Amino acid sequence: MGRKTAMTTTGRVLALLIFLVAACIPLSRPAAQATWSPPPNCIEGTQDSGSVYILCMPDEGQPPWNGKLLLYAHGYVAIDRPIEIPMDQMFLPGPTGPIGVHDLVTSMGYAFAANSYSMNGLAVLPAIEDLIDLVDIFESLKTTPTDVLLTGVSEGGLITTLAIERHPDIFDGGLATCGPYGDFRAQVDYFGDSRVVFDYFFPGLMPEGPVSIPPDLMESWTTHFFSSTIEPAISDPTNAISVTQFLTVMDASPYTFDPPTSTLTIERLLWYNVFATEDAKDKLGGQPFDNMTRIYSGSEDDAALNNGVVRIAADQTAIDEIEAHYQTSGALVRPLVTLHTTGDFVVPYWHATLYREKVAQAGSASLHRHIRSNVHGHCTFNALEVIAAFQALERMMQRRVHLPLLMQATTTP
Repeated sequence: MGRKTAMTTTGRVLALLIFLVAACIPLSRPAAQATWSPPPNCIEGTQDSGSVYILCMPDEGQPPWNGKLLLYAHGYVAIDRPIEIPMDQMFLPGPTGPIGVHDLVTSMGYAFAANSYSMNGLAVLPAIEDLIDLVDIFESLKTTPTDVLLTGVSEGGLITTLAIERHPDIFDGGLATCGPYGDFRAQVDYFGDSRVVFDYFFPGLMPEGPVSIPPDLMESWTTHFFSSTIEPAISDPTNAISVTQFLTVMDASPYTFDPPTSTLTIERLLWYNVFATEDAKDKLGGQPFDNMTRIYSGSEDDAALNNGVVRIAADQTAIDEIEAHYQTSGALVRPLVTLHTTGDFVVPYWHATLYREKVAQAGSASLHRHIRSNVHGHCTFNALEVIAAFQALERMMQRRVHLPLLMQATTTP
Protein backbone atom coordinates (compact mmCIF):
# COMPACT_ATOMS: atom_id res chain seq x y z
CA MET A 1 0.00 0.00 0.00
CA GLY A 2 2.80 2.43 0.90
CA ARG A 3 4.65 1.91 -2.38
CA LYS A 4 1.50 2.35 -4.43
CA THR A 5 0.76 5.62 -2.65
CA ALA A 6 4.28 6.89 -3.32
CA MET A 7 3.97 6.09 -7.02
CA THR A 8 0.63 7.81 -7.27
CA THR A 9 1.99 10.92 -5.61
CA THR A 10 4.96 11.00 -7.97
CA GLY A 11 2.65 10.72 -10.93
CA ARG A 12 0.54 13.61 -9.68
CA VAL A 13 3.60 15.79 -9.12
CA LEU A 14 4.92 15.21 -12.61
CA ALA A 15 1.53 15.65 -14.20
CA LEU A 16 1.74 19.19 -12.90
CA LEU A 17 5.34 19.54 -14.06
CA ILE A 18 4.23 18.93 -17.65
CA PHE A 19 3.49 22.61 -17.94
CA LEU A 20 7.02 23.38 -16.86
CA VAL A 21 8.37 20.97 -19.45
CA ALA A 22 6.40 22.78 -22.14
CA ALA A 23 7.88 26.07 -20.98
CA CYS A 24 11.45 24.99 -21.72
CA ILE A 25 11.38 26.40 -25.27
CA PRO A 26 13.23 29.73 -25.27
CA LEU A 27 11.12 32.64 -26.49
CA SER A 28 12.45 35.10 -29.00
CA ARG A 29 9.93 37.64 -27.86
CA PRO A 30 10.56 38.66 -24.21
CA ALA A 31 8.44 36.51 -21.91
CA ALA A 32 6.23 38.20 -19.38
CA GLN A 33 7.87 37.65 -16.00
CA ALA A 34 5.58 36.56 -13.21
CA THR A 35 5.77 38.69 -10.11
CA TRP A 36 7.99 36.87 -7.62
CA SER A 37 8.03 37.14 -3.88
CA PRO A 38 9.38 34.03 -2.13
CA PRO A 39 6.75 32.32 0.04
CA PRO A 40 7.53 31.41 3.66
CA ASN A 41 8.32 27.81 2.79
CA CYS A 42 11.11 28.80 0.35
CA ILE A 43 14.68 29.95 0.86
CA GLU A 44 16.57 31.99 -1.69
CA GLY A 45 20.32 32.34 -1.84
CA THR A 46 23.42 32.65 -3.98
CA GLN A 47 25.94 29.88 -4.49
CA ASP A 48 29.69 30.48 -4.41
CA SER A 49 29.68 30.20 -8.22
CA GLY A 50 27.23 33.07 -8.53
CA SER A 51 24.28 30.81 -9.34
CA VAL A 52 21.13 31.85 -7.50
CA TYR A 53 18.88 29.17 -6.04
CA ILE A 54 15.57 28.48 -4.43
CA LEU A 55 14.81 25.69 -1.92
CA CYS A 56 11.21 24.95 -0.96
CA MET A 57 9.69 22.60 1.63
CA PRO A 58 6.07 21.54 2.14
CA ASP A 59 4.29 24.21 4.18
CA GLU A 60 1.75 23.90 6.97
CA GLY A 61 -1.49 22.53 5.65
CA GLN A 62 0.37 20.47 3.02
CA PRO A 63 1.33 16.79 3.21
CA PRO A 64 4.44 16.21 5.33
CA TRP A 65 7.77 15.97 3.56
CA ASN A 66 8.19 12.53 2.02
CA GLY A 67 11.96 12.70 2.46
CA LYS A 68 12.69 13.15 -1.26
CA LEU A 69 14.29 16.09 -3.01
CA LEU A 70 13.35 16.95 -6.60
CA LEU A 71 15.83 19.15 -8.47
CA TYR A 72 14.98 20.83 -11.74
CA ALA A 73 17.55 21.53 -14.48
CA HIS A 74 16.10 24.25 -16.68
CA GLY A 75 16.49 24.66 -20.41
CA TYR A 76 18.66 26.97 -22.48
CA VAL A 77 18.67 30.63 -21.48
CA ALA A 78 19.97 33.27 -23.89
CA ILE A 79 23.31 34.83 -23.02
CA ASP A 80 21.83 38.34 -23.11
CA ARG A 81 19.61 37.62 -20.11
CA PRO A 82 20.69 38.27 -16.50
CA ILE A 83 21.90 35.45 -14.23
CA GLU A 84 18.69 34.57 -12.45
CA ILE A 85 16.31 31.65 -12.22
CA PRO A 86 14.32 31.81 -15.47
CA MET A 87 10.90 32.62 -14.08
CA ASP A 88 9.28 32.15 -17.48
CA GLN A 89 10.13 28.47 -16.91
CA MET A 90 9.00 28.43 -13.26
CA PHE A 91 5.41 29.64 -13.41
CA LEU A 92 2.37 28.03 -14.96
CA PRO A 93 -0.86 29.62 -16.14
CA GLY A 94 -3.68 29.19 -13.63
CA PRO A 95 -7.38 30.06 -13.50
CA THR A 96 -6.73 33.12 -11.34
CA GLY A 97 -3.13 33.91 -12.25
CA PRO A 98 0.36 32.35 -12.46
CA ILE A 99 1.06 29.30 -10.30
CA GLY A 100 4.58 28.53 -9.07
CA VAL A 101 5.86 25.05 -9.85
CA HIS A 102 7.56 25.03 -6.45
CA ASP A 103 4.10 25.37 -4.87
CA LEU A 104 2.73 22.47 -6.88
CA VAL A 105 5.64 20.16 -6.06
CA THR A 106 5.71 20.92 -2.34
CA SER A 107 1.95 20.53 -2.12
CA MET A 108 2.54 16.86 -2.96
CA GLY A 109 5.09 16.37 -0.16
CA TYR A 110 8.34 16.86 -2.08
CA ALA A 111 11.17 19.23 -1.37
CA PHE A 112 11.96 21.27 -4.46
CA ALA A 113 15.16 22.95 -5.61
CA ALA A 114 16.16 24.88 -8.69
CA ASN A 115 18.89 27.31 -9.64
CA SER A 116 20.00 29.65 -12.38
CA TYR A 117 23.43 28.09 -13.06
CA SER A 118 26.42 30.40 -12.86
CA MET A 119 26.15 31.34 -16.53
CA ASN A 120 23.67 31.43 -19.38
CA GLY A 121 24.02 30.04 -22.88
CA LEU A 122 26.01 26.82 -23.08
CA ALA A 123 26.02 26.01 -19.37
CA VAL A 124 26.15 22.21 -19.24
CA LEU A 125 29.33 21.73 -17.23
CA PRO A 126 28.88 24.54 -14.68
CA ALA A 127 25.24 23.53 -14.30
CA ILE A 128 26.20 20.04 -13.15
CA GLU A 129 28.57 21.46 -10.55
CA ASP A 130 25.96 23.98 -9.41
CA LEU A 131 23.33 21.25 -9.01
CA ILE A 132 25.71 19.09 -6.97
CA ASP A 133 26.46 22.09 -4.79
CA LEU A 134 22.74 22.73 -4.44
CA VAL A 135 22.28 19.26 -2.94
CA ASP A 136 25.01 20.09 -0.41
CA ILE A 137 23.29 23.37 0.42
CA PHE A 138 20.00 21.59 0.95
CA GLU A 139 21.64 19.10 3.31
CA SER A 140 23.38 21.85 5.27
CA LEU A 141 20.20 23.92 5.65
CA LYS A 142 17.72 21.05 6.07
CA THR A 143 18.79 17.42 6.25
CA THR A 144 19.94 14.58 4.03
CA PRO A 145 17.11 13.48 1.70
CA THR A 146 16.34 9.81 1.27
CA ASP A 147 16.40 10.23 -2.51
CA VAL A 148 17.65 12.94 -4.83
CA LEU A 149 15.85 13.00 -8.16
CA LEU A 150 16.95 15.14 -11.07
CA THR A 151 14.74 16.14 -13.97
CA GLY A 152 15.72 18.33 -16.87
CA VAL A 153 14.36 19.68 -20.13
CA SER A 154 16.11 20.54 -23.40
CA GLU A 155 19.65 21.59 -22.41
CA GLY A 156 18.63 20.42 -18.93
CA GLY A 157 18.00 16.98 -20.45
CA LEU A 158 21.67 16.70 -21.38
CA ILE A 159 22.65 18.08 -17.98
CA THR A 160 20.49 15.44 -16.29
CA THR A 161 21.89 12.57 -18.37
CA LEU A 162 25.51 13.52 -17.80
CA ALA A 163 24.88 14.07 -14.07
CA ILE A 164 23.23 10.66 -13.67
CA GLU A 165 26.05 8.95 -15.59
CA ARG A 166 28.92 10.71 -13.84
CA HIS A 167 27.62 11.30 -10.31
CA PRO A 168 25.62 8.27 -9.14
CA ASP A 169 26.84 9.01 -5.64
CA ILE A 170 24.78 12.22 -5.67
CA PHE A 171 21.75 11.51 -7.83
CA ASP A 172 19.53 8.48 -7.26
CA GLY A 173 17.55 8.68 -10.48
CA GLY A 174 16.66 11.00 -13.32
CA LEU A 175 14.26 11.93 -16.06
CA ALA A 176 15.85 13.57 -19.10
CA THR A 177 13.43 15.06 -21.57
CA CYS A 178 13.90 16.42 -25.08
CA GLY A 179 17.64 16.88 -24.61
CA PRO A 180 20.69 16.45 -26.90
CA TYR A 181 21.88 13.39 -24.99
CA GLY A 182 22.46 11.19 -28.04
CA ASP A 183 25.30 13.10 -29.71
CA PHE A 184 26.07 16.67 -28.72
CA ARG A 185 28.43 17.26 -31.64
CA ALA A 186 25.68 16.18 -34.03
CA GLN A 187 23.33 18.65 -32.32
CA VAL A 188 25.82 21.47 -32.90
CA ASP A 189 26.06 20.47 -36.56
CA TYR A 190 22.27 20.33 -36.83
CA PHE A 191 21.98 23.98 -35.83
CA GLY A 192 24.82 24.89 -38.20
CA ASP A 193 23.22 22.94 -41.03
CA SER A 194 19.97 24.78 -40.52
CA ARG A 195 21.75 28.11 -41.11
CA VAL A 196 23.75 27.15 -44.20
CA VAL A 197 20.77 25.41 -45.80
CA PHE A 198 18.52 28.37 -45.04
CA ASP A 199 21.08 30.72 -46.58
CA TYR A 200 21.11 28.57 -49.72
CA PHE A 201 17.35 28.80 -50.22
CA PHE A 202 17.00 32.38 -48.90
CA PRO A 203 20.29 34.16 -49.66
CA GLY A 204 20.87 37.54 -48.11
CA LEU A 205 18.19 37.40 -45.41
CA MET A 206 20.67 36.66 -42.61
CA PRO A 207 23.61 39.05 -42.19
CA GLU A 208 27.26 38.00 -42.32
CA GLY A 209 28.13 34.32 -42.17
CA PRO A 210 26.79 31.16 -40.45
CA VAL A 211 29.54 31.14 -37.80
CA SER A 212 30.11 34.88 -37.51
CA ILE A 213 27.11 36.53 -35.87
CA PRO A 214 26.99 40.33 -35.62
CA PRO A 215 26.29 41.41 -32.01
CA ASP A 216 23.42 43.72 -32.95
CA LEU A 217 21.48 40.85 -34.54
CA MET A 218 20.55 39.50 -31.10
CA GLU A 219 19.24 42.89 -30.07
CA SER A 220 17.16 43.25 -33.23
CA TRP A 221 16.20 39.59 -33.69
CA THR A 222 12.47 39.92 -33.01
CA THR A 223 12.13 42.75 -35.52
CA HIS A 224 14.50 41.15 -38.03
CA PHE A 225 12.60 37.88 -38.07
CA PHE A 226 8.97 38.76 -37.48
CA SER A 227 8.60 42.23 -38.97
CA SER A 228 11.23 43.44 -41.36
CA THR A 229 12.94 40.58 -43.15
CA ILE A 230 12.48 36.84 -42.67
CA GLU A 231 8.82 36.15 -41.91
CA PRO A 232 7.61 38.36 -44.79
CA ALA A 233 9.86 36.37 -47.14
CA ILE A 234 8.95 32.88 -45.95
CA SER A 235 5.25 33.83 -45.86
CA ASP A 236 5.31 34.91 -49.50
CA PRO A 237 3.41 32.24 -51.50
CA THR A 238 6.04 32.40 -54.22
CA ASN A 239 8.58 31.07 -51.70
CA ALA A 240 6.46 28.16 -50.46
CA ILE A 241 8.48 25.61 -52.44
CA SER A 242 11.74 26.91 -50.94
CA VAL A 243 10.27 26.68 -47.41
CA THR A 244 9.20 23.09 -48.03
CA GLN A 245 12.60 22.17 -49.44
CA PHE A 246 14.40 23.70 -46.46
CA LEU A 247 12.25 21.79 -43.95
CA THR A 248 12.55 18.57 -45.96
CA VAL A 249 16.34 18.75 -46.14
CA MET A 250 16.51 19.45 -42.41
CA ASP A 251 13.77 16.91 -41.62
CA ALA A 252 12.79 19.54 -39.09
CA SER A 253 9.02 19.69 -39.29
CA PRO A 254 7.89 16.18 -40.20
CA TYR A 255 4.19 16.56 -39.46
CA THR A 256 3.41 19.78 -41.31
CA PHE A 257 5.16 22.29 -43.54
CA ASP A 258 2.38 24.85 -43.33
CA PRO A 259 2.30 28.09 -41.31
CA PRO A 260 2.31 28.76 -38.41
CA THR A 261 4.21 25.52 -37.71
CA SER A 262 6.74 26.11 -40.47
CA THR A 263 7.28 29.70 -39.31
CA LEU A 264 7.92 28.65 -35.71
CA THR A 265 10.26 25.89 -36.83
CA ILE A 266 12.36 28.22 -38.96
CA GLU A 267 12.45 30.90 -36.28
CA ARG A 268 13.59 28.46 -33.60
CA LEU A 269 16.38 27.00 -35.72
CA LEU A 270 17.71 30.40 -36.74
CA TRP A 271 17.31 31.69 -33.16
CA TYR A 272 19.82 29.13 -31.93
CA ASN A 273 22.24 30.06 -34.69
CA VAL A 274 21.99 33.73 -33.68
CA PHE A 275 22.08 33.33 -29.90
CA ALA A 276 24.26 30.25 -29.43
CA THR A 277 27.01 30.42 -32.05
CA GLU A 278 29.39 32.99 -30.58
CA ASP A 279 28.79 31.71 -27.04
CA ALA A 280 29.63 28.14 -28.07
CA LYS A 281 32.83 29.30 -29.78
CA ASP A 282 33.92 31.03 -26.57
CA LYS A 283 33.16 28.12 -24.26
CA LEU A 284 34.41 25.33 -26.50
CA GLY A 285 37.65 27.11 -27.36
CA GLY A 286 36.91 27.24 -31.07
CA GLN A 287 34.33 26.97 -33.80
CA PRO A 288 32.58 23.54 -33.54
CA PHE A 289 30.42 23.35 -36.70
CA ASP A 290 31.65 21.20 -39.57
CA ASN A 291 29.89 20.26 -42.81
CA MET A 292 32.89 19.65 -45.05
CA THR A 293 31.81 16.09 -45.88
CA ARG A 294 28.08 16.47 -45.31
CA ILE A 295 25.80 15.24 -48.11
CA TYR A 296 22.47 17.07 -48.05
CA SER A 297 19.36 15.51 -49.55
CA GLY A 298 15.64 16.18 -49.87
CA SER A 299 15.65 19.17 -52.23
CA GLU A 300 14.45 19.29 -55.80
CA ASP A 301 18.11 19.42 -56.93
CA ASP A 302 20.44 17.87 -54.38
CA ALA A 303 23.47 18.20 -56.67
CA ALA A 304 22.98 21.96 -56.87
CA LEU A 305 22.39 22.17 -53.14
CA ASN A 306 25.58 20.29 -52.27
CA ASN A 307 27.59 22.32 -54.75
CA GLY A 308 26.12 25.63 -53.61
CA VAL A 309 25.90 25.35 -49.85
CA VAL A 310 28.65 27.06 -47.84
CA ARG A 311 31.23 24.62 -46.49
CA ILE A 312 32.80 25.24 -43.07
CA ALA A 313 35.47 23.31 -41.16
CA ALA A 314 35.43 23.02 -37.39
CA ASP A 315 38.34 23.88 -35.14
CA GLN A 316 39.89 20.72 -33.71
CA THR A 317 40.06 22.27 -30.25
CA ALA A 318 36.26 22.60 -30.17
CA ILE A 319 35.75 19.04 -31.37
CA ASP A 320 38.15 17.73 -28.74
CA GLU A 321 36.36 19.71 -26.01
CA ILE A 322 32.98 18.28 -27.02
CA GLU A 323 34.28 14.71 -27.12
CA ALA A 324 36.00 15.07 -23.76
CA HIS A 325 33.23 16.74 -21.77
CA TYR A 326 29.86 16.94 -23.54
CA GLN A 327 29.27 13.46 -24.92
CA THR A 328 27.23 10.95 -22.96
CA SER A 329 28.49 7.40 -22.56
CA GLY A 330 25.34 5.36 -21.94
CA ALA A 331 27.04 3.82 -18.89
CA LEU A 332 24.51 3.91 -16.05
CA VAL A 333 24.52 2.75 -12.45
CA ARG A 334 21.39 4.69 -11.52
CA PRO A 335 18.03 4.53 -13.30
CA LEU A 336 17.39 7.02 -16.08
CA VAL A 337 14.22 7.58 -18.08
CA THR A 338 14.29 9.55 -21.31
CA LEU A 339 11.26 11.13 -22.95
CA HIS A 340 11.26 12.62 -26.45
CA THR A 341 8.79 13.73 -29.10
CA THR A 342 9.26 12.20 -32.54
CA GLY A 343 8.50 15.56 -34.15
CA ASP A 344 11.05 17.58 -32.18
CA PHE A 345 12.44 20.18 -34.59
CA VAL A 346 14.88 21.73 -32.09
CA VAL A 347 16.48 18.59 -30.62
CA PRO A 348 15.62 15.83 -33.12
CA TYR A 349 14.31 12.43 -32.10
CA TRP A 350 17.42 10.66 -33.37
CA HIS A 351 19.03 11.58 -30.04
CA ALA A 352 16.78 9.02 -28.36
CA THR A 353 17.82 6.32 -30.83
CA LEU A 354 21.52 7.12 -30.50
CA TYR A 355 21.37 7.13 -26.70
CA ARG A 356 19.56 3.81 -26.62
CA GLU A 357 22.40 2.37 -28.74
CA LYS A 358 24.97 3.75 -26.30
CA VAL A 359 23.14 2.21 -23.36
CA ALA A 360 23.05 -1.19 -25.07
CA GLN A 361 26.76 -1.05 -25.90
CA ALA A 362 27.55 -0.10 -22.29
CA GLY A 363 25.49 -2.98 -20.90
CA SER A 364 23.15 -0.62 -19.05
CA ALA A 365 19.87 -1.44 -20.76
CA SER A 366 18.21 -2.56 -17.52
CA LEU A 367 18.75 0.89 -16.04
CA HIS A 368 17.33 2.84 -18.97
CA ARG A 369 13.79 3.26 -20.15
CA HIS A 370 12.76 5.39 -23.11
CA ILE A 371 9.29 6.72 -23.77
CA ARG A 372 8.43 8.23 -27.15
CA SER A 373 5.73 10.78 -27.87
CA ASN A 374 4.40 10.78 -31.41
CA VAL A 375 3.67 14.49 -31.73
CA HIS A 376 5.22 17.56 -33.30
CA GLY A 377 7.14 20.09 -31.23
CA HIS A 378 9.98 20.54 -28.76
CA CYS A 379 9.09 19.20 -25.30
CA THR A 380 5.38 19.17 -26.17
CA PHE A 381 4.43 16.18 -24.03
CA ASN A 382 1.03 15.56 -22.54
CA ALA A 383 0.38 14.88 -18.87
CA LEU A 384 -0.15 11.14 -19.27
CA GLU A 385 3.24 10.73 -20.94
CA VAL A 386 5.01 12.55 -18.12
CA ILE A 387 3.13 10.49 -15.53
CA ALA A 388 4.19 7.31 -17.34
CA ALA A 389 7.81 8.48 -17.44
CA PHE A 390 8.00 9.15 -13.70
CA GLN A 391 6.12 6.02 -12.76
CA ALA A 392 8.68 4.12 -14.83
CA LEU A 393 11.45 5.87 -12.90
CA GLU A 394 9.82 5.02 -9.57
CA ARG A 395 9.51 1.34 -10.52
CA MET A 396 13.17 1.27 -11.53
CA MET A 397 14.21 2.92 -8.26
CA GLN A 398 12.27 0.36 -6.27
CA ARG A 399 14.53 -2.31 -7.75
CA ARG A 400 17.68 -0.45 -6.75
CA VAL A 401 18.51 -3.00 -4.03
CA HIS A 402 20.67 -4.51 -6.76
CA LEU A 403 22.44 -1.27 -7.61
CA PRO A 404 25.25 -1.34 -5.00
CA LEU A 405 26.53 -4.63 -6.43
CA LEU A 406 26.22 -3.26 -9.94
CA MET A 407 28.14 -0.12 -8.98
CA GLN A 408 30.90 -2.18 -7.41
CA ALA A 409 31.19 -4.27 -10.55
CA THR A 410 31.15 -1.44 -13.08
CA THR A 411 33.09 1.37 -11.44
CA THR A 412 36.82 1.57 -10.84
CA PRO A 413 38.74 3.70 -8.35
